[in-house]
Amino acid sequence: MTSTTEPTEPLSVEQLTATTLLRFATAGSVDDGKSTLVGRLLHDSKSILTDQLEAVEHASRNRGQDTPDLALLTDGLRAEREQGITIDVAYRYFATARRRFILADTPGHVQYTRNMVTGASTADLAVVLVDARNGVIEQTRRHAAVAALLRVPHVVLAVNKMDLVGYREAVFAAIAEEFTAYALELGVPEITAIPISALAGDNVVEPSANMDWYGGPTVLEHLESVPVSHDLAHCHARLPVQYVIRPQSAEHPDYRGYAGQIAAGTFRVGEQVTVLPSGRTTTISGIDLLGTPVDAAWTTQSVTVLLADDVDVSRGDLLVPSKDAPPTTQDVEATVCHVADEPLTVGHRVLLKHGTRTVKAIVKDIPSRLTLDDLSLHPHPGRLAANDIGRVKIRTAEPLPLDSYADSRRTGAFILIDPADGTTLTAGMAGPDSTTPPHRPPTSSTGL
Repeated sequence: MTSTTEPTEPLSVEQLTATTLLRFATAGSVDDGKSTLVGRLLHDSKSILTDQLEAVEHASRNRGQDTPDLALLTDGLRAEREQGITIDVAYRYFATARRRFILADTPGHVQYTRNMVTGASTADLAVVLVDARNGVIEQTRRHAAVAALLRVPHVVLAVNKMDLVGYREAVFAAIAEEFTAYALELGVPEITAIPISALAGDNVVEPSANMDWYGGPTVLEHLESVPVSHDLAHCHARLPVQYVIRPQSAEHPDYRGYAGQIAAGTFRVGEQVTVLPSGRTTTISGIDLLGTPVDAAWTTQSVTVLLADDVDVSRGDLLVPSKDAPPTTQDVEATVCHVADEPLTVGHRVLLKHGTRTVKAIVKDIPSRLTLDDLSLHPHPGRLAANDIGRVKIRTAEPLPLDSYADSRRTGAFILIDPADGTTLTAGMAGPDSTTPPHRPPTSSTGL
């Protein structure tokens, strides 16, 4: 096996373009070592600059530490450094010869679960850390439930601080078995367990000489090789309209374009589309990408679409292929994670933001709340407190074209907002219970 820590030349633009992109998030309880793992991953893969390392070394010496505290590479807020905890989501970008990465280092404290939801909402993979001394705790279960709720395709269980339990295989095996059983019951589709010591670097980038009983990949090896099989370009095509472009200039007297970022799928010139929620149909007469006409555009590209007919389209509308239009509804059923300190109650008047559209809504019912200890459902709790996961029924003032979250993580998601001050109350996933197992059989691996 070739060492991934050997010095290499910087990747060229062509190499970066040819590699795939993996978005992943870290999660775990306070002091489980998330930021240290991320720092070790960046350090040992040669993905940090010299001046960054020097700044960390200087800050570590000022705190009386003999060795660099790699957690400082991601803990950037003053309060984080002073308290030694992660508060906000820290995003880092790095690349190896095999893949590009966007990682989100999310907080572990229960009061910052909202930040974990933010970081994991776009992730292809979640790394859930567990302190080998403590095993699976309530916050571990909460993070596994959030990963299942958000339909994260791959989950890595990183059993950290193995050096503090003598690198014993039995400790790792027991934790891996307990977590895997719980996560599979939640419906997490794939789980890979890896024993590590982020502080010492065991099994993060390089294989550990202290755990010869483990035959699986290191964390970086798994991140580089895990398949990113889901492709939003093949999902239902959706374009939320962000802005109507009408220059009304001498050069473009009749130009009218509808700008936005394609949330999923592919749009082509000549394709018949429907404007939702109005239901009017027309044909795409042109697509401008960075000021240049193109024949087709796909997921994540920001484009301006020109339509053959003069139909009424404004910000908040959704352009979809006429042959693949989602139904519109004013009655929304969803699984939600409540992130605000103020509880969500039946009768609560809120704003619902879906894509670029925001409408008034009211919470009609809260059928159940998930109990994380035994995964039982508490029927009709009447309210959801901070960090609760449950089911809600919402009535909106205007019809919305909502996909099922199981079909599209982009257009099946929404948030509830406090109309008084704009605070985000709840993250929602439309459709059937999102914590039920997906259709494909789940798999697990411990490398033993």
